[in-house]
Amino acid sequence: MARYTDAVCRLCRREGEKLFLKGERCFTPKCAFEKRGYPPGMHGKMTSARPGRESDYAKQLRAKQKARRVYGVFERQFRRFYGQALRMRGLTGINLLQILETRLSNVVYRLGYASSRAEARLLVNHGHFLVNGERADIPSFAVKVDDVISVRERSKDSAYFKTLKEEAEARTVPTWLARDTSNLAGRMLRLPERSEIDGNLDEQLIVEYYSR
Repeated sequence: MARYTDAVCRLCRREGEKLFLKGERCFTPKCAFEKRGYPPGMHGKMTSARPGRESDYAKQLRAKQKARRVYGVFERQFRRFYGQALRMRGLTGINLLQILETRLSNVVYRLGYASSRAEARLLVNHGHFLVNGERADIPSFAVKVDDVISVRERSKDSAYFKTLKEEAEARTVPTWLARDTSNLAGRMLRLPERSEIDGNLDEQLIVEYYSR
């Protein structure tokens, strides 16, 4: 499967705000957005100095691109998730955000077992996590209510997971998840509510983009 290999800080600069794609580094002065908070490219600085009025289409496109980049999803997969959300009961936009939030890689990140979604994706790809006792190495695996996510026993002996307990304790976990740091495990208690999902995402604009 294709994956983004360019500098992720360019994505934050393109969206004009921090997307916290590099974990702890985003909170330090080393963050590229702190040094160059304007769009990438040879005309980026000039564009930011003379911003024009955005069309409705541009706003919808930026909202969709921002959500894709926050969750690390490519267009084809994102469109598939939208189609899935469209077929579900309830509000399409909220359904879409819940689908994105309950992907295995995102749940691992939300439990505090990775410093970023990219790191969580890598850990899942390498088979370090189990779902209900079964190995799950697909980042887009849909976690369901009452599913138990845990670190594989063999993985607990690695240097990364030996220090993870203390690091995870310092990270907050949302109320729709329960974390058992002592056993490096967690459970999904319920679906996340809209107020518990990134408030900077505009799901209505995303729906409008795909409804054109």
